[in-house]
Amino acid sequence: MIIFNVDEGFQFKLSDKLLLKKWIKAVAADFGNTVGDISYMFCSDDKILEVNKQYLSHDYYTDIITFDYVEGTRLSGDIFISVDTVRSNAEKFSQSFENELHRVIIHGVLHLCGLKDKTPSDEANMHAAEDKALEKFALLKIQNDI
Repeated sequence: MIIFNVDEGFQFKLSDKLLLKKWIKAVAADFGNTVGDISYMFCSDDKILEVNKQYLSHDYYTDIITFDYVEGTRLSGDIFISVDTVRSNAEKFSQSFENELHRVIIHGVLHLCGLKDKTPSDEANMHAAEDKALEKFALLKIQNDI
């Protein structure tokens, strides 16, 4: 089950939830996986900094934190996304907010699929997988007349 949550007191509305779920399942399947329980939490920079400090001992802001509970080929995890950082990164990289948000949403799933992004080579592979997944989303959107 894929659940989309918004942190208490934070104002954010996610569009196309059903299409996003279909897309996430399709991307997981591309990597030979099924979806177990994936919970997204959309939050502020302050909240993601708090999570980063508390659970990872990192004292910096980030766009996404993925907690991996994968068992075999069944993807499960908690994914925190800072909408504030996604918004600023969209401006920084001259992307629409929606495109950058989708990139980050699938970035967490790709981590659950086993992709890494710590080395330049891993980062290039992750970026290529994100681009391919975003193309898949665009096709699903067309197929669903959205």
